[in-house]
Amino acid sequence: MSYKEPAPILHEKDPLESMMKRFHVAAEYLKLDEEVYNVLKSSVKKVIVSLPISMDDGKIKVFEGYRVIHSNILGPSKGGLRYDASVNLNEVTALAAWMTWKCAVVDIPYGGAKGGICCDPKKMSLSELERLTRAYT
Repeated sequence: MSYKEPAPILHEKDPLESMMKRFHVAAEYLKLDEEVYNVLKSSVKKVIVSLPISMDDGKIKVFEGYRVIHSNILGPSKGGLRYDASVNLNEVTALAAWMTWKCAVVDIPYGGAKGGICCDPKKMSLSELERLTRAYT
């Protein structure tokens, strides 16, 4: 199998922009129908939540969480939960799309999803992380 040229090296700091550029290149290579392209470039659902958590010191801290379902065409969506201080909606959206592509490539009957909570888990106790996870789920 030969390719015309390698995929472009992307230096964007925005993972969603990077994912969309790669998807566009792949769609052109595959000559995807425009209707299929439009369905696959969009997410099915994006949810943003505020999670007030009682911290170990008695203070209440509010964390922002995200859940993105990119696709459920092949079946129910699957994807993990990312805890990171820099997580944002664009990153979670890109990761959900990547999960869709990974499942499709290996013929697993699931769509892609991903969750994220903006927090620094290294600075939280196990009980705080448990309360945060329970509030999210």
